[in-house]
Amino acid sequence: MSAKTESPASANPEGDAAGSSATLSNRKPRLALFVATACGLGYLPVAPGTFGSLGGLLITFLPGWFFLFMAIMIGGAYDGLMGGVSSQGLVDPLAASHVALALAVAALGVWSANQVASYESAKDPQHVVIDEVSGQQLTLLLGCGVPVWWRVPGWPWGRFPLGAVTIHTALNWKYLVLGFILFRVFDIWKPFPARQAESLPGGWGIMADDWVAGIYAGIGLWIARAVGL
Repeated sequence: MSAKTESPASANPEGDAAGSSATLSNRKPRLALFVATACGLGYLPVAPGTFGSLGGLLITFLPGWFFLFMAIMIGGAYDGLMGGVSSQGLVDPLAASHVALALAVAALGVWSANQVASYESAKDPQHVVIDEVSGQQLTLLLGCGVPVWWRVPGWPWGRFPLGAVTIHTALNWKYLVLGFILFRVFDIWKPFPARQAESLPGGWGIMADDWVAGIYAGIGLWIARAVGL
Protein backbone atom coordinates (compact mmCIF):
# COMPACT_ATOMS: atom_id res chain seq x y z
CA MET A 1 0.00 0.00 0.00
CA SER A 2 1.66 3.20 -1.13
CA ALA A 3 2.02 6.10 1.23
CA LYS A 4 0.39 9.44 0.38
CA THR A 5 2.74 12.13 -0.92
CA GLU A 6 2.24 15.31 1.05
CA SER A 7 2.13 18.49 -1.00
CA PRO A 8 4.42 21.43 0.00
CA ALA A 9 1.39 23.55 0.84
CA SER A 10 -0.05 21.02 3.27
CA ALA A 11 3.40 20.28 4.67
CA ASN A 12 4.01 23.91 5.60
CA PRO A 13 0.70 25.72 6.18
CA GLU A 14 2.44 28.52 8.04
CA GLY A 15 4.68 29.26 5.04
CA ASP A 16 1.70 29.20 2.70
CA ALA A 17 -0.19 31.67 4.87
CA ALA A 18 2.86 33.93 5.01
CA GLY A 19 3.18 33.80 1.23
CA SER A 20 -0.47 34.71 0.77
CA SER A 21 -0.06 37.60 3.20
CA ALA A 22 2.99 38.87 1.31
CA THR A 23 1.09 38.66 -1.98
CA LEU A 24 -1.77 40.70 -0.56
CA SER A 25 0.59 43.27 0.92
CA ASN A 26 2.36 43.66 -2.47
CA ARG A 27 -0.86 44.01 -4.44
CA LYS A 28 -0.79 47.08 -6.68
CA PRO A 29 -2.79 49.92 -5.05
CA ARG A 30 -4.70 50.87 -8.19
CA LEU A 31 -7.12 53.32 -6.54
CA ALA A 32 -4.30 55.03 -4.65
CA LEU A 33 -2.28 55.29 -7.88
CA PHE A 34 -5.27 56.77 -9.70
CA VAL A 35 -5.63 59.46 -7.03
CA ALA A 36 -1.92 60.06 -6.46
CA THR A 37 -1.23 60.51 -10.18
CA ALA A 38 -4.22 62.88 -10.54
CA CYS A 39 -6.14 60.56 -12.86
CA GLY A 40 -2.96 59.66 -14.76
CA LEU A 41 -1.42 63.12 -15.21
CA GLY A 42 1.61 61.97 -13.27
CA TYR A 43 2.43 59.43 -15.98
CA LEU A 44 2.98 62.10 -18.62
CA PRO A 45 6.61 61.90 -19.77
CA VAL A 46 7.28 65.64 -19.65
CA ALA A 47 6.83 67.96 -16.62
CA PRO A 48 4.29 65.86 -14.66
CA GLY A 49 4.40 68.33 -11.76
CA THR A 50 3.40 71.18 -14.06
CA PHE A 51 0.45 69.19 -15.36
CA GLY A 52 -0.46 68.35 -11.76
CA SER A 53 -0.63 72.07 -11.04
CA LEU A 54 -2.90 72.53 -14.06
CA GLY A 55 -5.11 69.85 -12.54
CA GLY A 56 -5.26 71.98 -9.40
CA LEU A 57 -6.47 74.93 -11.49
CA LEU A 58 -9.25 72.84 -13.02
CA ILE A 59 -10.43 71.56 -9.63
CA THR A 60 -10.74 75.17 -8.45
CA PHE A 61 -13.39 75.78 -11.12
CA LEU A 62 -15.68 73.05 -9.85
CA PRO A 63 -17.60 74.78 -7.00
CA GLY A 64 -18.46 77.84 -9.10
CA TRP A 65 -19.54 75.71 -12.03
CA PHE A 66 -21.62 73.52 -9.70
CA PHE A 67 -23.56 76.51 -8.38
CA LEU A 68 -23.99 77.82 -11.92
CA PHE A 69 -25.38 74.44 -12.97
CA MET A 70 -27.77 74.45 -9.97
CA ALA A 71 -28.99 77.93 -10.87
CA ILE A 72 -29.71 76.78 -14.42
CA MET A 73 -31.47 73.65 -13.19
CA ILE A 74 -33.81 75.57 -10.89
CA GLY A 75 -34.46 78.17 -13.58
CA GLY A 76 -32.95 81.10 -11.72
CA ALA A 77 -30.21 83.57 -12.52
CA TYR A 78 -26.82 82.79 -11.01
CA ASP A 79 -26.24 86.28 -9.66
CA GLY A 80 -29.76 86.31 -8.22
CA LEU A 81 -29.20 83.00 -6.46
CA MET A 82 -25.84 84.01 -4.99
CA GLY A 83 -26.97 87.53 -4.23
CA GLY A 84 -29.91 86.16 -2.27
CA VAL A 85 -27.62 84.01 -0.18
CA SER A 86 -25.29 86.93 0.42
CA SER A 87 -28.07 89.35 1.41
CA GLN A 88 -29.36 86.91 4.04
CA GLY A 89 -26.00 86.96 5.79
CA LEU A 90 -25.46 83.23 5.39
CA VAL A 91 -22.08 81.54 5.07
CA ASP A 92 -20.60 82.15 1.64
CA PRO A 93 -21.46 78.87 -0.12
CA LEU A 94 -18.61 79.15 -2.60
CA ALA A 95 -15.98 79.72 0.08
CA ALA A 96 -17.35 76.87 2.18
CA SER A 97 -17.33 74.56 -0.86
CA HIS A 98 -13.74 75.44 -1.67
CA VAL A 99 -12.58 74.82 1.90
CA ALA A 100 -14.34 71.44 2.00
CA LEU A 101 -12.91 70.47 -1.39
CA ALA A 102 -9.39 71.53 -0.40
CA LEU A 103 -9.56 69.47 2.80
CA ALA A 104 -10.84 66.44 0.89
CA VAL A 105 -8.07 66.65 -1.72
CA ALA A 106 -5.44 67.11 1.00
CA ALA A 107 -6.68 64.09 2.96
CA LEU A 108 -6.89 61.90 -0.15
CA GLY A 109 -3.45 63.13 -1.13
CA VAL A 110 -1.83 62.07 2.13
CA TRP A 111 -3.51 58.66 1.97
CA SER A 112 -2.77 57.93 -1.69
CA ALA A 113 0.80 59.27 -1.64
CA ASN A 114 1.55 57.18 1.44
CA GLN A 115 0.14 54.04 -0.22
CA VAL A 116 2.11 54.54 -3.43
CA ALA A 117 5.37 55.46 -1.69
CA SER A 118 5.08 52.39 0.52
CA TYR A 119 4.28 50.09 -2.41
CA GLU A 120 7.16 51.40 -4.52
CA SER A 121 9.59 51.77 -1.59
CA ALA A 122 10.31 55.34 -2.69
CA LYS A 123 10.39 58.55 -0.67
CA ASP A 124 8.61 60.71 -3.27
CA PRO A 125 7.77 58.94 -6.57
CA GLN A 126 7.95 61.30 -9.53
CA HIS A 127 4.56 60.29 -10.89
CA VAL A 128 2.82 61.24 -7.63
CA VAL A 129 1.42 64.70 -8.45
CA ILE A 130 -1.54 64.97 -6.10
CA ASP A 131 0.72 67.18 -3.96
CA GLU A 132 0.94 69.73 -6.82
CA VAL A 133 -2.84 69.55 -7.25
CA SER A 134 -3.40 70.29 -3.57
CA GLY A 135 -0.74 73.01 -3.39
CA GLN A 136 -2.10 74.82 -6.44
CA GLN A 137 -5.60 74.59 -5.04
CA LEU A 138 -4.38 76.09 -1.76
CA THR A 139 -2.72 78.95 -3.65
CA LEU A 140 -5.97 80.06 -5.25
CA LEU A 141 -8.00 79.45 -2.10
CA LEU A 142 -5.79 81.73 -0.02
CA GLY A 143 -4.93 84.21 -2.75
CA CYS A 144 -8.52 84.75 -3.91
CA GLY A 145 -10.55 83.61 -0.90
CA VAL A 146 -9.08 85.88 1.78
CA PRO A 147 -10.84 89.23 1.39
CA VAL A 148 -9.04 92.48 0.71
CA TRP A 149 -10.99 94.14 3.49
CA TRP A 150 -10.36 97.80 2.64
CA ARG A 151 -11.80 97.42 -0.83
CA VAL A 152 -15.52 97.45 -1.55
CA PRO A 153 -16.28 94.03 -3.09
CA GLY A 154 -17.45 94.12 -6.66
CA TRP A 155 -20.04 91.88 -8.22
CA PRO A 156 -18.25 89.87 -10.90
CA TRP A 157 -20.95 87.75 -12.46
CA GLY A 158 -22.02 90.19 -15.13
CA ARG A 159 -18.62 89.50 -16.78
CA PHE A 160 -19.04 85.72 -16.43
CA PRO A 161 -15.54 84.82 -15.18
CA LEU A 162 -14.04 81.35 -15.33
CA GLY A 163 -15.11 80.61 -11.78
CA ALA A 164 -15.03 82.02 -8.26
CA VAL A 165 -13.63 81.28 -4.82
CA THR A 166 -16.07 83.53 -2.97
CA ILE A 167 -19.27 85.28 -4.00
CA HIS A 168 -17.33 88.47 -4.75
CA THR A 169 -14.00 87.09 -6.01
CA ALA A 170 -13.80 85.99 -9.63
CA LEU A 171 -11.20 83.55 -10.92
CA ASN A 172 -10.26 85.62 -13.94
CA TRP A 173 -7.39 84.74 -16.22
CA LYS A 174 -4.94 87.09 -14.47
CA TYR A 175 -5.39 85.41 -11.09
CA LEU A 176 -5.10 81.96 -12.64
CA VAL A 177 -1.92 82.73 -14.56
CA LEU A 178 -0.25 84.55 -11.67
CA GLY A 179 -1.30 81.92 -9.14
CA PHE A 180 0.02 79.17 -11.38
CA ILE A 181 3.38 80.90 -11.93
CA LEU A 182 3.83 81.78 -8.26
CA PHE A 183 3.10 78.25 -7.11
CA ARG A 184 5.51 76.68 -9.61
CA VAL A 185 8.25 79.12 -8.54
CA PHE A 186 7.81 78.41 -4.84
CA ASP A 187 7.39 74.67 -5.42
CA ILE A 188 10.75 74.54 -7.20
CA TRP A 189 12.47 77.00 -4.87
CA LYS A 190 11.16 75.35 -1.69
CA PRO A 191 11.70 78.19 0.80
CA PHE A 192 11.71 77.50 4.54
CA PRO A 193 10.15 75.33 5.87
CA ALA A 194 9.30 73.44 2.65
CA ARG A 195 12.49 71.36 2.56
CA GLN A 196 12.17 70.59 6.25
CA ALA A 197 8.59 69.46 5.65
CA GLU A 198 9.84 66.85 3.18
CA SER A 199 11.35 64.94 6.10
CA LEU A 200 7.91 64.17 7.52
CA PRO A 201 6.97 60.49 7.27
CA GLY A 202 5.14 58.94 4.32
CA GLY A 203 2.44 60.88 2.56
CA TRP A 204 2.77 63.81 4.94
CA GLY A 205 6.28 64.54 3.69
CA ILE A 206 5.18 64.30 0.05
CA MET A 207 2.27 66.70 0.55
CA ALA A 208 3.54 69.17 3.15
CA ASP A 209 6.25 70.90 1.11
CA ASP A 210 3.68 71.73 -1.59
CA TRP A 211 1.34 73.12 1.06
CA VAL A 212 4.14 75.43 2.18
CA ALA A 213 4.71 76.50 -1.43
CA GLY A 214 0.96 77.03 -1.80
CA ILE A 215 0.87 79.28 1.26
CA TYR A 216 3.74 81.43 -0.04
CA ALA A 217 2.16 81.63 -3.50
CA GLY A 218 -1.25 82.43 -1.99
CA ILE A 219 0.23 85.33 -0.03
CA GLY A 220 1.85 86.63 -3.21
CA LEU A 221 -1.43 86.39 -5.12
CA TRP A 222 -3.32 88.12 -2.31
CA ILE A 223 -0.80 90.98 -2.34
CA ALA A 224 -1.27 91.33 -6.10
CA ARG A 225 -5.04 91.60 -5.56
CA ALA A 226 -4.52 94.09 -2.75
CA VAL A 227 -2.52 96.46 -4.96
CA GLY A 228 -5.22 96.35 -7.62
CA LEU A 229 -4.35 93.59 -10.08
